[in-house]
Amino acid sequence: MGKIRGFIEYDRLKEPVVDPKKRINNYKEFTIEVNEKKLQDQGARCMDCGVPFCHSGCPLGNMIPDFNDAVYENDWRRALRILHSTNNFPEFTGRLCPAPCEEACVLGIVDPPVSIELIEKYIVERGFLEKWIKPMVPENRTKKKIAIIGSGPAGLSAAQQLNRAGHFVTVYERDNKIGGLLRYGIPDFKMEKNIIDRRLKVLIEEGIKFKCNIEVGKTITVNELEDEFDSIVIAVGASIKRSLPIPGSELNGVVQAMDFLPHNNKAVDKQHLREERFNAKNKNVIVIGGGDTGSDCIGTSNRHGAKSVTNFEIMPKPSKLRTDQNPWPYWPFKLKTSSSHEEGSHREWSILTKEFIGDKKGNLIGLKTVEVKWEKDENNKAKLIENKNSFKEWPCDLALLALGFTGPEKSLPEKFGLEIDQKGNIKSMNKYQTNKSNIFVAGDCRRGQSLIVWAISEGREVAHQVDEYLMGISNLPKKNHSGDL
Repeated sequence: MGKIRGFIEYDRLKEPVVDPKKRINNYKEFTIEVNEKKLQDQGARCMDCGVPFCHSGCPLGNMIPDFNDAVYENDWRRALRILHSTNNFPEFTGRLCPAPCEEACVLGIVDPPVSIELIEKYIVERGFLEKWIKPMVPENRTKKKIAIIGSGPAGLSAAQQLNRAGHFVTVYERDNKIGGLLRYGIPDFKMEKNIIDRRLKVLIEEGIKFKCNIEVGKTITVNELEDEFDSIVIAVGASIKRSLPIPGSELNGVVQAMDFLPHNNKAVDKQHLREERFNAKNKNVIVIGGGDTGSDCIGTSNRHGAKSVTNFEIMPKPSKLRTDQNPWPYWPFKLKTSSSHEEGSHREWSILTKEFIGDKKGNLIGLKTVEVKWEKDENNKAKLIENKNSFKEWPCDLALLALGFTGPEKSLPEKFGLEIDQKGNIKSMNKYQTNKSNIFVAGDCRRGQSLIVWAISEGREVAHQVDEYLMGISNLPKKNHSGDL
């Protein structure tokens, strides 16, 4: 596997990028193409490690050593075949995944891990360039019809898998274009939308039908859907945004991140002009929330021409290295500096927003914070302690709330008569099935807010279960998840 001493001879390869001062002038992806020989050398770093823990780290179970070896051997077509056997959309994960596989890489115990995500991206890009990626139209069709509600990564992967099984698949999307979070939640500088359209063209040619601007329960009734289709897959994501119920939250200038980002994506797509309330130009912007969505708000605000960008995180500043609480090969909660942070932002840790301050016209002009620390209570649970002597006021014209999601909207499952679990997600009784045997659920609306790679995995898994439900047996691949590494 790979080159015997490759991990000794070659260093980890980092994808070069455009200088931050230049790239914030547009919304284009800013990575610079890597030399093919360097990618082969990186594939050579993959060790014959006996137990490839990268498999466990990947929710899709990608056969990483195998495609790394194929790249090292300069057999890119074989690498693509291996990659596509477990991952429907490596062009998405190769750009957007936080790469838990790399954190589980055996080489990573003593040296920087193999650049797995980078290799994955270039395998699929080579596939599109060489026109190796072609529609896979099923030779035979069953007479079964399946409706998929939601066109995010879970819905799309379920659709492709079920279509390959020979079923007739129709995907319903309430927005005006296909892609869900991929299209309207992810900024173009992380993934340009022609990447979605390129794959969508393949899916359509494979025979999948897509219907936009249709909201199930409103545009079409749930009864109509149940009458027409043999089975239904709900993959609507988790879209209830977590609020910040403090004084002043109603002021003009307090905006949810997932209103800000989709609006900007549609502006970049020239679907509309950017509204002033979503414009960060010449404003003091404070992004509340230190996750990936917060990072996307920072990058977008810098491209608007914000006067200043500050990022608040309620948790303490993480360690730069893996700690004893996060042993290998588990995911380490360590300091992450994203490309957006590098473009310009000030970060504050262990800080809690207490109040938004407005002027007489109801416009946001500032906010108040307090420093906090976390202590364990008598039950060993983390408890938030405020430092009463640390109150501070910050100038702020635009506050972006990137606080995550609490679950899927409840109107759709209620209309279908589906049960909700204790976490607010649509309850899956067994094998992704809901309490109505012909209706299945997958993705964030089933497991809660999660990663794109998990959504694709859920889509593939639910497809196997639906196929088995309809036909009694399924030849679609199935992965038995033993846990989240």
